[in-house]
Amino acid sequence: IQIKTAKEIEAMRLACEISAGALQAAGEAVRPGVTTAQIDKIVYDYIVQRGARPNFKGLYGFPGSACISVNDTVIHGLPSKHIVLKEGDIVSVDTGAAIGGWNGDNAATFACGAVAGNAQHIMDVTKEALARGIAAAQPGNRVGDIGAAVQQYVEANGLSVVRTFVGHGVGRKLHEDPEVPNGGHGPRLVAGMVIAIEPMVNEGTHVVKEQPDGWTIKTADGKLSAHFEHTIAITPKGPVILTQQA
Repeated sequence: IQIKTAKEIEAMRLACEISAGALQAAGEAVRPGVTTAQIDKIVYDYIVQRGARPNFKGLYGFPGSACISVNDTVIHGLPSKHIVLKEGDIVSVDTGAAIGGWNGDNAATFACGAVAGNAQHIMDVTKEALARGIAAAQPGNRVGDIGAAVQQYVEANGLSVVRTFVGHGVGRKLHEDPEVPNGGHGPRLVAGMVIAIEPMVNEGTHVVKEQPDGWTIKTADGKLSAHFEHTIAITPKGPVILTQQA
């Protein structure tokens, strides 16, 4: 587990700020009639225009600058000119930027126009679950305390937490140790750790299934899924969100 100095965490801020700006730009582009490929292009242009590199593009062979996952797609949705957003969709965007040798990573789920009550509920619960997970990321706690806070809140609200995929450390690489599962024990949190906390929450079963394209992950029962993520630093005074949107 890479422990960062205060100076290194400060150096990560730019990558995280650009990641947050790219996510915000993607969210503002979510509306009926827009394709996920168009949103991906907006993300790419935003990151490159700020002198950074889209760190998802080419990672493990991923073709896009953002994973764009609609409705029952949990994560890793491939941007496509054939996926046209429609009123009532919920759209999860996961993206990040690299600059100066450091990485940022963040995600959020956006409403496309007016959405049904159940869709709003899953977005609200997932966003609050992330906030509770971050609040649990105190020095001296364990990684598992984050997941426990997430899971407790999600299940109390009648939803389920995806167990197959986990958060992770962030730094010079986009994915570093430790894994941050949405449950379990794990290593103790110490100041200088930088981690991505990313609850993925399903409306029905927590079980997911990979699609034949080898990337797209959908809910096993076809019900909705939402995803929120921040890159945070553990400091002596507690967690600090690095991918905070202005």
